[in-house]
Amino acid sequence: MHGNAFLTSSIIINMSKSITFYVQPGGKLQGEARVPGDKSMSHRSIMLGSLATGVTHVKGFLEAEDALATLQAFRDMGVEIEGPVNGELTIHGVGKHGLKAPKNDLYLGNSGTSMRLLSGLLAGQAFNSVLTGDKSLSGRPMKRVTDPLAMMGADIKTTEKGTAPLHITGKAGQLTAIDYAMPIASAQVKSCLLLAGMYAQGVTTVTEPAPTRDHTERMLTGFSYPVKQEGSIAKDGVYAAGLPGAGAAKVSISAEGSLTATDIDVPSDISSAAFFLVGASIAPGSDLLLKHVGVNPTRTGIIDILRLMGANIEVLNERTVGGEPVADLHVVYSPLKGIDIPEHLVPLAIDEFPVLFVAAACAEGQTRLTGAEELRVKESDRIQVMADGLQILGVDAQSTEDGMIIQGGAIGGGEVISHGDHRIAMSFSIAGLRATAPITIHDCENVNTSFPEFRDLAKRLGLDLVCRED
Repeated sequence: MHGNAFLTSSIIINMSKSITFYVQPGGKLQGEARVPGDKSMSHRSIMLGSLATGVTHVKGFLEAEDALATLQAFRDMGVEIEGPVNGELTIHGVGKHGLKAPKNDLYLGNSGTSMRLLSGLLAGQAFNSVLTGDKSLSGRPMKRVTDPLAMMGADIKTTEKGTAPLHITGKAGQLTAIDYAMPIASAQVKSCLLLAGMYAQGVTTVTEPAPTRDHTERMLTGFSYPVKQEGSIAKDGVYAAGLPGAGAAKVSISAEGSLTATDIDVPSDISSAAFFLVGASIAPGSDLLLKHVGVNPTRTGIIDILRLMGANIEVLNERTVGGEPVADLHVVYSPLKGIDIPEHLVPLAIDEFPVLFVAAACAEGQTRLTGAEELRVKESDRIQVMADGLQILGVDAQSTEDGMIIQGGAIGGGEVISHGDHRIAMSFSIAGLRATAPITIHDCENVNTSFPEFRDLAKRLGLDLVCRED
């Protein structure tokens, strides 16, 4: 009941209140902090813990709206989940075939990860389900998962535009494995098909055109479910067959397996840390230590790109926690220079580009991004929204079909609109550190979907930010 009450109140808040950020120019980031838990891993801990046999304990769970939407969906399918309390959960797994038909539609708020992964998981169940979301999620493309799922025999109906709501007719025992080459690198598509593959006859294989985050594969292994990976990647993001580590050119899974409960310690989300990595890199006098950050090689594009631009980032105290690499990140201000961003790093930093555009605006010279058309189908069209906002702030930022060209220089002030995109809102907040006049950011409610502590943490570390609700 606690989950129902929380989610309902969150929905009401989002419908009735408009949140605006006001950022005063200047400042620097100093001190140390631990940002909230990784969102990708929080989602997956709920999904796999629910399907496991036994009791799974989770620490570091992200208590934000997206992850809580996943939690509520599994409660609605009969899974007993205690918490979250201080980031800790206890999941009483029902086994791979133990989910029950939900009495109502499964509402997933703003969470594209929840909808895309659940579509694969629910395609092979013995019951029907309907997945819905908020206005933003209902406008995001779902054909990228429903088309390959249809090749497996899934029955999922979308709107004429290929968007939610998704009406899923359960095909228990009727899915057939496929060998699927993804046209665009996407961890969500890969994970969706792997979850469906757990219920399909034969071996499902997904081939990636470029490395994507591999939390699903790692966590499946942690829950003792067999996954085969061929051709992993080195830390620079280049495929190198036979090397241990993250990512895979091919990933294969079958229905021959079960999940055994385990304990999960979710590291801090590098996507949330990214705002402060950029902030400390662009604001003179900054000296910041970010602790216990997940540094999975499929997620560290933000570090690699900033270092290529001249950022001073040290990776300290590297260790492995629950199968995931973790480290402390020490960043000190250093002048940045513009670069052509290597395309092989793009999938490794896909969620961090809004704030990387801010770094580019502060860099000397030109920064060019190509091969990032995926950014146009996120919570917003992140290429166009960031280009529009940067132009309002006086930055020479030109959008292209698959990226952006930014001429570094001064950042002015002005009023920008985040279009309900949490990463846009937080990125323009960080821009205030180098702005010459105040920045007002409208439509910031969805910061709560991934990083509800952002405002307080940013202020504590040195950003002059005020939040107002109307």
